[in-house]
Amino acid sequence: MFKIDGDVFRPPQKDILFSTLVGNGVQIAMTFLITLVFAALDFLSPEKPGALLTCFILCYVLLGIPAGYTSARLYKMFGGTNWQKIALTTAITCPSLIFVILFVLNLVLWENVSSTAIPCTTFVALLALWFCISTPLVFIGAYLGFKRPVYKNPIPINQIPREIPKQPLYTKPLLSILVSGILPFGCIFIQLFFILNSIWVHQYYHYFGFLLIVYIILIITCSETTILLCYFHLCTEDYNWWWRSFLTSGSTAVYFFLYSGYYFATKLKISDGVSTFLYFGYTLMLTFILFLFTGAIGFLACF
Repeated sequence: MFKIDGDVFRPPQKDILFSTLVGNGVQIAMTFLITLVFAALDFLSPEKPGALLTCFILCYVLLGIPAGYTSARLYKMFGGTNWQKIALTTAITCPSLIFVILFVLNLVLWENVSSTAIPCTTFVALLALWFCISTPLVFIGAYLGFKRPVYKNPIPINQIPREIPKQPLYTKPLLSILVSGILPFGCIFIQLFFILNSIWVHQYYHYFGFLLIVYIILIITCSETTILLCYFHLCTEDYNWWWRSFLTSGSTAVYFFLYSGYYFATKLKISDGVSTFLYFGYTLMLTFILFLFTGAIGFLACF
C-alpha cells in the first residue's frame, strides 16, 4: 500500500459532481435522523402520514447549511476556488432532479383527474421553500465551509499518476460495487416490506423506534462494508477510491429498486399502465434519495 501513498489523495474526476452528491447525501442523512427521532418520540402520529412527510420536507429545507458546508469543504480540498459555483450546484442539482420526477408524476395525475394529485399551490409552496429558504442556507453553509482552512493531505501528491496494475476479479469495479450493496440491503429489507405496505396498501406503520435502530445499523453496515472493500482496493494498488467508496454503499439503492419491483409483482394487484408508471416513478425517486444517503455514508466512513 505504501507504493501508492503519493496518489491516494489525488482528486477524483468530476470533483464538483462528487462534492455535490456527498453534500446532498449528508443533508438527507441528517433529515432521516431527525425525522425518525421525532417519530420515535411520538411527536408524529402514524395515523397522520402527512405530518411525517411535512416534517421530512421541513427538516430537509432547514438543513441546507450542512449540505453546503460539506460540499464546499470537499471542493476546496480538491483545489476548487469558486465557492458560489459549488453552492449553486449543491442547491440545484439533486433537488431539481427530484422535483422534475415529482412534477412529471403529478402531470399524469392531473391528466387523469386524480384526487391524489398535488395542488398547484402546494407546488408553489415547495418552490418557495426551495429557492427562498433552502438555497440561501446552502450558500451560507458553502461560504462558511470555504472560509475554513483547506484540509491538508498528510502526504504530497505525485505529479505523475502511478499506473494501476491489473486487478484481480474480486476488485473489479462493477462486481465489487454490486456485491457490496447486498449486506446493507439485508439490514433493511424486512422493514422495507412494512414501509411499502404503509405507502401503497395504506397500513399504519408504528415501529419508528425499531426503524431508528435499523437506521443506525444501516449506517454501521454501510461504513464497515465500504471501509473493507476500500482497503482491498488500496492493497491491490488501486488508488481510485473516491467514487468507488460512494458507489459501493450507494449500490444498496439498486437492491431497493429490485425489491420494489418484486413487491409490485407479488403483493400489488395493479394492471393499468398509469398506476404502474406512478409506482415506478415514485420508486425511482426514493431510490435516488437512498443512493445519495448510503453513498455519502460510505464515503465519509472511508474518508
